[in-house]
Amino acid sequence: MVTQKPSRILFVVLVVVILAVAGIGAAVLYEFNKPKSSGTILTVQEGDNVTVNYIGQFASGAQAGRVFDTSFYSVAVNNGSYPKSLEFAMRSSASAYTPLAVHVGANTPSGGYTVGNLSFGAVVPGFWQGLIGLAGNQSATVVIPPNLAYGPLVQSCLETAPLGLTVPVLTFVPAAQFSTLYPNATANVGVQFADPTYGWNDTVFAVNSTTVTLQALPSVSEKSSPNGLPYEVSSLNATTVTLSSLLTPASAGLVLGHSSTSVCNTTKFIVSAVNFGTGTMTENFNDEVVGESLRFTVTVVDILPP
Repeated sequence: MVTQKPSRILFVVLVVVILAVAGIGAAVLYEFNKPKSSGTILTVQEGDNVTVNYIGQFASGAQAGRVFDTSFYSVAVNNGSYPKSLEFAMRSSASAYTPLAVHVGANTPSGGYTVGNLSFGAVVPGFWQGLIGLAGNQSATVVIPPNLAYGPLVQSCLETAPLGLTVPVLTFVPAAQFSTLYPNATANVGVQFADPTYGWNDTVFAVNSTTVTLQALPSVSEKSSPNGLPYEVSSLNATTVTLSSLLTPASAGLVLGHSSTSVCNTTKFIVSAVNFGTGTMTENFNDEVVGESLRFTVTVVDILPP
């Protein structure tokens, strides 16, 4: 894994045309535009420091073609020509979109280092190996399989959850926590407000010195999106509200949710499978690029020999 921020591409293997290092071989699609020059061309060699621009897109899975990271601000803000992945995140400002500084070699300190005004961080081996042989101002399009990218899915980062939900009509909230949990409401009997989790109206049913009792007021067929997932109220009675999921098998890989608890150091997950037979869904807490083939368009900007 790569450590430099804010670029997610640092975590990703760019490419090796035919990688045969330490007994490992892998064929990768590799297309490039050769610079037009009749003289000697300086190309990237191991030990160099280089800067590169890139566009990273998925080459497999439900998000194929979507951009998950880029060094170009113009690409980051153009969702028409460059639709974004579920976990794509804009950087802090336009000025944060700059060429990526990469040391071409295996001995980059984990904390990185600085040359002039450029900060070089540790990258995965395939990234710098894939740059070897490219010339300045040369563009390459590469497609890499998971074993040269983020690797296979970490199975321990997959969780199984029921598709349906049952929610109590009455919720008992400690009075001391009410204003924190419901900042847009007042704890007075009869007050109604939108529930921040489910979206339907709640009403303050009772109040005493220790507890505020809330009553849910949904209606059948009302839509709701707890944890960012689509549901519909299918039934209700005096004690419970039943929610049916609107996910389908076609939703797999295209819906981003969040959890109240952390799994694999994150609360974000992608619904990677929907199983009507078992009434369950699979929550994938791996980063979205894990387990997928990736396509990069990369251009070497500068080559700084060691």
